[in-house]
Amino acid sequence: MADASADVAIIGAGAAGLATAIFTRSHAPALTVRLLDGAVRPGAKILVSGGSRCNVTNVEVREDDFNGGSRAAIRRVLRAFTAADARAWFEQRGLALHEEPHGKLFPDSNRSRDVVDLLLDASSRAGVRHHFGERVIEIVRLGQGFDLRVTDRTYRARRIVLATGGLSLPKTGSDGWGYDAARALGHTVVPTTPALVPLTIDDSAGSPHRQLTGVAQPARIDVQVDGRVATRVDGAMLWTHFGISGPAALDVSRHWLRARLEGRDVTLAANLVPAHRFETLDAHLVDAARTRPRARIETVLADLVPTSVASAIAAHASVAADRAMAELTRDQRRALVHALVALPLAITGSRGYNYAEVTAGGVSLAEIDPGTMTSRVCPGLSLVGEILDVDGRLGGFNFQWAWSSAWVAARHLASTR
Repeated sequence: MADASADVAIIGAGAAGLATAIFTRSHAPALTVRLLDGAVRPGAKILVSGGSRCNVTNVEVREDDFNGGSRAAIRRVLRAFTAADARAWFEQRGLALHEEPHGKLFPDSNRSRDVVDLLLDASSRAGVRHHFGERVIEIVRLGQGFDLRVTDRTYRARRIVLATGGLSLPKTGSDGWGYDAARALGHTVVPTTPALVPLTIDDSAGSPHRQLTGVAQPARIDVQVDGRVATRVDGAMLWTHFGISGPAALDVSRHWLRARLEGRDVTLAANLVPAHRFETLDAHLVDAARTRPRARIETVLADLVPTSVASAIAAHASVAADRAMAELTRDQRRALVHALVALPLAITGSRGYNYAEVTAGGVSLAEIDPGTMTSRVCPGLSLVGEILDVDGRLGGFNFQWAWSSAWVAARHLASTR
Protein backbone atom coordinates (compact mmCIF):
# COMPACT_ATOMS: atom_id res chain seq x y z
CA MET A 1 0.00 0.00 0.00
CA ALA A 2 1.44 3.39 -0.96
CA ASP A 3 1.27 6.29 1.44
CA ALA A 4 1.42 10.02 0.72
CA SER A 5 4.79 11.40 -0.28
CA ALA A 6 6.95 13.59 1.93
CA ASP A 7 9.57 16.24 1.37
CA VAL A 8 11.89 14.66 3.90
CA ALA A 9 11.90 11.20 5.49
CA ILE A 10 14.22 10.62 8.44
CA ILE A 11 15.05 7.05 9.36
CA GLY A 12 15.89 6.62 13.01
CA ALA A 13 14.35 8.47 15.98
CA GLY A 14 17.32 8.59 18.27
CA ALA A 15 19.01 11.81 19.33
CA ALA A 16 20.25 12.75 15.85
CA GLY A 17 17.05 11.76 14.06
CA LEU A 18 14.73 13.57 16.45
CA ALA A 19 16.90 16.67 16.38
CA THR A 20 17.06 16.66 12.57
CA ALA A 21 13.28 16.43 12.34
CA ILE A 22 12.75 19.24 14.86
CA PHE A 23 15.34 21.55 13.32
CA THR A 24 14.12 20.94 9.76
CA ARG A 25 10.53 21.84 10.58
CA SER A 26 11.71 24.80 12.64
CA HIS A 27 13.68 26.16 9.68
CA ALA A 28 11.01 25.29 7.11
CA PRO A 29 7.50 24.72 8.54
CA ALA A 30 6.09 24.17 5.05
CA LEU A 31 8.10 20.98 4.52
CA THR A 32 6.45 17.62 5.16
CA VAL A 33 8.79 15.68 7.46
CA ARG A 34 8.22 12.03 8.34
CA LEU A 35 10.21 10.38 11.14
CA LEU A 36 10.34 6.58 11.03
CA ASP A 37 11.65 4.18 13.64
CA GLY A 38 11.14 0.48 14.25
CA ALA A 39 10.65 1.05 17.97
CA VAL A 40 7.18 1.85 19.22
CA ARG A 41 8.76 4.00 21.93
CA PRO A 42 11.91 5.61 20.51
CA GLY A 43 14.76 7.16 22.46
CA ALA A 44 15.90 4.02 24.30
CA LYS A 45 19.58 4.83 23.94
CA ILE A 46 19.02 8.31 25.35
CA LEU A 47 17.18 6.80 28.30
CA VAL A 48 20.10 4.57 29.35
CA SER A 49 22.84 7.11 28.67
CA GLY A 50 24.84 8.69 31.46
CA GLY A 51 23.58 6.24 34.04
CA SER A 52 20.01 7.11 33.01
CA ARG A 53 20.77 10.81 33.59
CA CYS A 54 21.81 11.75 30.00
CA ASN A 55 25.01 13.77 29.65
CA VAL A 56 23.44 16.17 27.12
CA THR A 57 26.68 17.90 26.09
CA ASN A 58 29.86 19.40 27.52
CA VAL A 59 30.80 22.95 28.42
CA GLU A 60 33.62 22.86 25.89
CA VAL A 61 33.57 20.71 22.76
CA ARG A 62 36.37 20.71 20.19
CA GLU A 63 37.30 18.57 17.23
CA ASP A 64 40.18 17.13 19.31
CA ASP A 65 37.57 15.40 21.47
CA PHE A 66 36.68 13.12 18.53
CA ASN A 67 38.24 10.33 16.51
CA GLY A 68 37.46 8.86 13.11
CA GLY A 69 37.09 11.18 10.15
CA SER A 70 38.78 14.43 9.26
CA ARG A 71 39.27 16.79 12.21
CA ALA A 72 38.71 19.75 9.87
CA ALA A 73 35.33 18.36 8.79
CA ILE A 74 34.33 17.63 12.39
CA ARG A 75 35.34 21.16 13.40
CA ARG A 76 33.18 22.67 10.67
CA VAL A 77 30.12 20.74 11.83
CA LEU A 78 30.68 21.54 15.52
CA ARG A 79 31.08 25.25 14.86
CA ALA A 80 27.74 25.41 13.06
CA PHE A 81 25.89 24.46 16.25
CA THR A 82 28.09 24.71 19.31
CA ALA A 83 27.78 23.24 22.78
CA ALA A 84 26.64 26.67 23.97
CA ASP A 85 23.96 26.63 21.26
CA ALA A 86 22.81 23.19 22.37
CA ARG A 87 22.65 24.22 26.02
CA ALA A 88 20.66 27.32 25.14
CA TRP A 89 18.28 25.32 22.95
CA PHE A 90 17.43 22.89 25.75
CA GLU A 91 17.21 25.53 28.46
CA GLN A 92 14.95 27.75 26.35
CA ARG A 93 12.55 24.81 26.25
CA GLY A 94 12.52 24.36 30.00
CA LEU A 95 15.26 21.77 30.52
CA ALA A 96 17.71 23.38 32.92
CA LEU A 97 21.22 21.90 32.85
CA HIS A 98 23.96 21.88 35.46
CA GLU A 99 27.69 21.34 35.16
CA GLU A 100 29.50 18.44 36.77
CA PRO A 101 33.24 17.60 36.87
CA HIS A 102 35.06 17.67 33.52
CA GLY A 103 32.47 20.03 32.05
CA LYS A 104 29.69 17.46 31.74
CA LEU A 105 26.21 18.96 31.45
CA PHE A 106 23.25 17.03 32.86
CA PRO A 107 19.57 17.92 33.34
CA ASP A 108 18.93 19.42 36.77
CA SER A 109 16.35 16.67 37.23
CA ASN A 110 19.02 14.01 36.58
CA ARG A 111 16.43 12.20 34.47
CA SER A 112 17.18 11.14 30.92
CA ARG A 113 13.44 10.63 30.50
CA ASP A 114 13.06 14.41 30.60
CA VAL A 115 15.39 14.74 27.59
CA VAL A 116 13.42 12.16 25.60
CA ASP A 117 10.11 13.74 26.54
CA LEU A 118 11.34 17.19 25.52
CA LEU A 119 12.53 15.94 22.12
CA LEU A 120 9.34 14.03 21.42
CA ASP A 121 7.20 16.96 22.49
CA ALA A 122 9.23 19.42 20.42
CA SER A 123 8.95 17.09 17.45
CA SER A 124 5.18 16.87 17.79
CA ARG A 125 4.83 20.62 18.27
CA ALA A 126 6.95 21.22 15.18
CA GLY A 127 4.53 19.16 13.13
CA VAL A 128 6.77 16.20 12.43
CA ARG A 129 4.77 13.15 11.36
CA HIS A 130 5.74 10.24 13.57
CA HIS A 131 5.79 6.69 12.21
CA PHE A 132 7.00 4.75 15.24
CA GLY A 133 6.86 0.98 15.19
CA GLU A 134 7.44 1.08 11.43
CA ARG A 135 10.81 -0.40 10.53
CA VAL A 136 12.23 0.49 7.13
CA ILE A 137 13.40 -2.70 5.41
CA GLU A 138 14.51 -1.31 2.06
CA ILE A 139 15.38 2.00 0.41
CA VAL A 140 14.95 2.23 -3.34
CA ARG A 141 16.38 5.08 -5.39
CA LEU A 142 13.59 6.28 -7.66
CA GLY A 143 14.31 9.11 -10.10
CA GLN A 144 14.80 12.26 -8.04
CA GLY A 145 13.52 10.66 -4.85
CA PHE A 146 13.32 7.49 -2.80
CA ASP A 147 10.85 4.78 -1.85
CA LEU A 148 11.06 3.59 1.74
CA ARG A 149 9.52 0.17 2.16
CA VAL A 150 8.17 -0.90 5.52
CA THR A 151 6.24 -4.07 6.26
CA ASP A 152 2.93 -3.21 4.70
CA ARG A 153 3.43 0.04 2.84
CA THR A 154 5.84 2.28 0.97
CA TYR A 155 6.65 5.88 1.76
CA ARG A 156 7.97 8.16 -0.95
CA ALA A 157 10.30 11.08 -0.17
CA ARG A 158 12.23 13.65 -2.14
CA ARG A 159 15.05 13.53 0.38
CA ILE A 160 16.01 11.07 3.09
CA VAL A 161 18.19 11.21 6.19
CA LEU A 162 19.93 8.17 7.65
CA ALA A 163 20.04 8.60 11.43
CA THR A 164 20.05 4.93 12.32
CA GLY A 165 23.01 4.94 14.71
CA GLY A 166 25.60 2.20 14.85
CA LEU A 167 25.92 -1.13 16.64
CA SER A 168 26.33 -0.07 20.25
CA LEU A 169 23.75 -1.17 22.83
CA PRO A 170 21.79 -3.44 20.45
CA LYS A 171 19.09 -3.92 23.09
CA THR A 172 18.02 -0.35 22.28
CA GLY A 173 17.45 -1.29 18.63
CA SER A 174 20.86 -0.54 17.11
CA ASP A 175 21.63 -3.39 14.72
CA GLY A 176 23.75 -1.76 12.01
CA TRP A 177 21.03 -1.84 9.36
CA GLY A 178 21.90 1.72 8.39
CA TYR A 179 25.37 0.63 7.29
CA ASP A 180 23.86 -1.85 4.84
CA ALA A 181 21.49 0.82 3.57
CA ALA A 182 24.37 3.27 3.09
CA ARG A 183 26.41 0.67 1.20
CA ALA A 184 23.46 -0.07 -1.07
CA LEU A 185 23.29 3.64 -1.87
CA GLY A 186 26.97 3.72 -2.85
CA HIS A 187 28.76 4.56 0.39
CA THR A 188 31.94 3.16 1.90
CA VAL A 189 31.71 1.96 5.49
CA VAL A 190 34.87 2.10 7.60
CA PRO A 191 35.05 -1.22 9.54
CA THR A 192 33.47 -0.84 12.96
CA THR A 193 34.48 -1.67 16.53
CA PRO A 194 32.92 -0.97 19.90
CA ALA A 195 34.07 2.24 21.61
CA LEU A 196 33.63 3.61 25.13
CA VAL A 197 33.51 0.01 26.26
CA PRO A 198 35.03 -1.87 29.23
CA LEU A 199 38.13 -3.93 28.44
CA THR A 200 38.86 -7.52 29.41
CA ILE A 201 42.17 -8.77 30.84
CA ASP A 202 43.88 -12.16 30.58
CA ASP A 203 43.44 -13.90 33.94
CA SER A 204 46.62 -15.90 33.45
CA ALA A 205 48.87 -12.86 32.98
CA GLY A 206 49.32 -12.06 36.66
CA SER A 207 47.02 -9.04 36.60
CA PRO A 208 45.64 -7.91 39.99
CA HIS A 209 42.21 -7.01 38.58
CA ARG A 210 40.23 -9.78 40.24
CA GLN A 211 41.53 -9.09 43.74
CA LEU A 212 40.89 -5.37 43.21
CA THR A 213 37.35 -5.68 41.84
CA GLY A 214 35.34 -2.57 42.70
CA VAL A 215 38.36 -0.36 43.45
CA ALA A 216 38.49 2.95 41.57
CA GLN A 217 41.59 5.12 41.29
CA PRO A 218 43.18 7.82 39.15
CA ALA A 219 45.31 6.44 36.33
CA ARG A 220 47.12 7.38 33.18
CA ILE A 221 46.91 4.72 30.47
CA ASP A 222 49.40 4.63 27.63
CA VAL A 223 48.48 2.97 24.34
CA GLN A 224 51.65 1.69 22.72
CA VAL A 225 51.31 0.86 19.04
CA ASP A 226 54.21 -0.83 17.28
CA GLY A 227 56.47 0.00 20.22
CA ARG A 228 55.65 3.70 20.49
CA VAL A 229 53.18 5.60 22.69
CA ALA A 230 50.39 6.57 20.31
CA THR A 231 47.80 7.81 22.81
CA ARG A 232 47.74 8.71 26.49
CA VAL A 233 44.52 8.97 28.51
CA ASP A 234 44.07 10.33 32.04
CA GLY A 235 41.08 9.67 34.25
CA ALA A 236 39.49 7.40 36.81
CA MET A 237 39.99 3.67 36.26
CA LEU A 238 37.81 0.99 37.83
CA TRP A 239 39.16 -2.50 38.45
CA THR A 240 36.58 -5.20 37.71
CA HIS A 241 36.33 -8.96 37.83
CA PHE A 242 36.75 -9.09 34.04
CA GLY A 243 39.35 -6.33 33.59
CA ILE A 244 39.05 -2.55 33.67
CA SER A 245 36.30 0.02 33.27
CA GLY A 246 35.74 3.63 34.31
CA PRO A 247 36.34 6.79 32.22
CA ALA A 248 40.02 6.17 31.47
CA ALA A 249 39.42 2.60 30.29
CA LEU A 250 36.38 3.57 28.23
CA ASP A 251 38.21 6.41 26.51
CA VAL A 252 41.22 4.25 25.75
CA SER A 253 39.17 1.31 24.46
CA ARG A 254 38.64 2.57 20.90
CA HIS A 255 42.38 3.11 20.46
CA TRP A 256 43.25 -0.46 21.50
CA LEU A 257 40.42 -1.97 19.47
CA ARG A 258 41.16 0.07 16.32
CA ALA A 259 44.86 -0.82 16.44
CA ARG A 260 44.00 -4.49 16.91
CA LEU A 261 41.55 -4.30 13.98
CA GLU A 262 44.36 -2.91 11.83
CA GLY A 263 46.64 -5.79 12.81
CA ARG A 264 49.03 -3.55 14.74
CA ASP A 265 51.10 -4.59 17.75
CA VAL A 266 49.24 -2.80 20.56
CA THR A 267 49.71 -2.90 24.33
CA LEU A 268 48.41 -0.91 27.30
CA ALA A 269 50.32 0.18 30.39
CA ALA A 270 48.83 2.00 33.38
CA ASN A 271 50.49 4.59 35.57
CA LEU A 272 48.68 4.18 38.88
CA VAL A 273 50.36 7.28 40.32
CA PRO A 274 49.84 9.73 37.44
CA ALA A 275 51.40 12.63 39.34
CA HIS A 276 54.73 10.79 39.10
CA ARG A 277 57.06 9.41 36.48
CA PHE A 278 59.68 6.73 37.19
CA GLU A 279 62.42 9.12 38.38
CA THR A 280 60.26 11.17 40.74
CA LEU A 281 58.55 8.15 42.28
CA ASP A 282 61.87 6.38 42.75
CA ALA A 283 63.22 9.47 44.52
CA HIS A 284 60.09 9.58 46.68
CA LEU A 285 60.60 6.00 47.87
CA VAL A 286 64.31 6.59 48.50
CA ASP A 287 63.38 9.57 50.67
CA ALA A 288 60.69 7.55 52.47
CA ALA A 289 63.22 4.83 53.29
CA ARG A 290 65.49 7.48 54.76
CA THR A 291 62.89 9.41 56.76
CA ARG A 292 60.56 6.53 57.68
CA PRO A 293 62.80 3.45 57.83
CA ARG A 294 60.48 1.51 60.15
CA ALA A 295 57.33 2.19 58.17
CA ARG A 296 55.85 -0.80 56.42
CA ILE A 297 56.22 -0.78 52.64
CA GLU A 298 52.46 -1.18 52.29
CA THR A 299 51.89 1.88 54.51
CA VAL A 300 54.15 4.08 52.41
CA LEU A 301 52.56 2.90 49.16
CA ALA A 302 49.10 3.49 50.64
CA ASP A 303 49.94 7.20 50.71
CA LEU A 304 50.04 7.02 46.92
CA VAL A 305 47.33 4.50 45.97
CA PRO A 306 44.40 2.79 47.72
CA THR A 307 45.60 0.31 50.37
CA SER A 308 44.27 -2.69 48.46
CA VAL A 309 46.15 -1.53 45.36
CA ALA A 310 49.33 -1.05 47.43
CA SER A 311 49.15 -4.67 48.61
CA ALA A 312 48.37 -6.00 45.14
CA ILE A 313 51.20 -4.06 43.48
CA ALA A 314 53.68 -5.21 46.10
CA ALA A 315 52.66 -8.81 45.43
CA HIS A 316 52.87 -8.21 41.67
CA ALA A 317 56.43 -6.93 42.14
CA SER A 318 57.28 -9.89 44.40
CA VAL A 319 57.91 -7.59 47.37
CA ALA A 320 56.73 -8.45 50.90
CA ALA A 321 54.39 -5.57 51.74
CA ASP A 322 54.72 -6.08 55.51
CA ARG A 323 58.50 -5.51 55.53
CA ALA A 324 60.01 -2.22 56.70
CA MET A 325 61.14 0.40 54.20
CA ALA A 326 64.68 0.06 55.50
CA GLU A 327 64.72 -3.54 54.26
CA LEU A 328 63.70 -2.60 50.71
CA THR A 329 66.53 -3.36 48.30
CA ARG A 330 67.32 -1.21 45.28
CA ASP A 331 66.05 -3.87 42.88
CA GLN A 332 62.84 -4.32 44.87
CA ARG A 333 62.27 -0.59 44.99
CA ARG A 334 62.74 -0.25 41.25
CA ALA A 335 60.40 -3.21 40.66
CA LEU A 336 57.74 -1.46 42.74
CA VAL A 337 58.21 1.79 40.85
CA HIS A 338 57.93 0.02 37.49
CA ALA A 339 54.74 -1.71 38.60
CA LEU A 340 53.24 1.57 39.78
CA VAL A 341 54.08 3.77 36.79
CA ALA A 342 53.99 1.23 33.95
CA LEU A 343 51.80 -1.71 34.95
CA PRO A 344 51.23 -3.89 31.87
CA LEU A 345 47.54 -4.54 31.19
CA ALA A 346 47.17 -7.81 29.31
CA ILE A 347 44.08 -6.79 27.35
CA THR A 348 42.33 -9.59 25.48
CA GLY A 349 39.41 -7.63 24.04
CA SER A 350 36.29 -5.77 25.14
CA ARG A 351 32.86 -6.56 26.51
CA GLY A 352 31.48 -5.89 23.05
CA TYR A 353 28.67 -3.85 21.61
CA ASN A 354 26.29 -4.88 24.40
CA TYR A 355 28.30 -2.66 26.75
CA ALA A 356 29.66 -0.08 24.30
CA GLU A 357 28.32 3.47 24.52
CA VAL A 358 29.16 4.24 20.91
CA THR A 359 30.46 2.69 17.68
CA ALA A 360 33.82 3.58 16.15
CA GLY A 361 33.93 3.42 12.36
CA GLY A 362 30.93 3.86 10.08
CA VAL A 363 30.14 5.72 6.88
CA SER A 364 33.26 7.48 5.68
CA LEU A 365 33.20 11.17 6.54
CA ALA A 366 35.15 11.85 3.34
CA GLU A 367 31.97 11.00 1.42
CA ILE A 368 29.93 13.62 3.30
CA ASP A 369 29.83 17.38 2.70
CA PRO A 370 30.43 18.82 6.22
CA GLY A 371 28.68 22.04 5.25
CA THR A 372 25.39 20.24 4.56
CA MET A 373 25.74 16.63 5.84
CA THR A 374 24.69 15.51 2.35
CA SER A 375 26.14 12.52 0.58
CA ARG A 376 28.76 13.16 -2.07
CA VAL A 377 27.80 9.90 -3.81
CA CYS A 378 23.99 9.78 -3.56
CA PRO A 379 22.06 12.99 -4.31
CA GLY A 380 19.15 13.57 -1.92
CA LEU A 381 20.70 11.57 0.93
CA SER A 382 21.91 13.07 4.23
CA LEU A 383 23.58 11.25 7.13
CA VAL A 384 23.80 12.35 10.76
CA GLY A 385 24.97 11.10 14.13
CA GLU A 386 26.60 7.81 15.04
CA ILE A 387 26.20 6.19 11.61
CA LEU A 388 29.18 8.30 10.50
CA ASP A 389 32.84 7.52 11.16
CA VAL A 390 33.01 9.92 14.11
CA ASP A 391 33.19 8.94 17.77
CA GLY A 392 33.80 11.21 20.74
CA ARG A 393 35.34 10.60 24.10
CA LEU A 394 33.29 10.24 27.27
CA GLY A 395 31.58 13.36 28.55
CA GLY A 396 28.64 14.34 26.35
CA PHE A 397 30.63 14.69 23.14
CA ASN A 398 28.73 12.08 21.15
CA PHE A 399 25.43 13.75 21.95
CA GLN A 400 26.90 17.06 20.82
CA TRP A 401 27.88 15.44 17.52
CA ALA A 402 24.25 14.34 17.16
CA TRP A 403 22.92 17.87 17.80
CA SER A 404 25.51 19.58 15.58
CA SER A 405 25.24 17.21 12.62
CA ALA A 406 21.43 17.38 12.86
CA TRP A 407 21.50 21.17 12.77
CA VAL A 408 23.74 21.26 9.70
CA ALA A 409 21.61 18.70 7.87
CA ALA A 410 18.36 20.46 8.77
CA ARG A 411 19.62 23.85 7.69
CA HIS A 412 20.45 22.46 4.27
CA LEU A 413 17.20 20.51 3.95
CA ALA A 414 15.25 23.67 4.71
CA SER A 415 17.17 25.67 2.13
CA THR A 416 16.36 23.25 -0.71
CA ARG A 417 12.59 23.24 -0.34
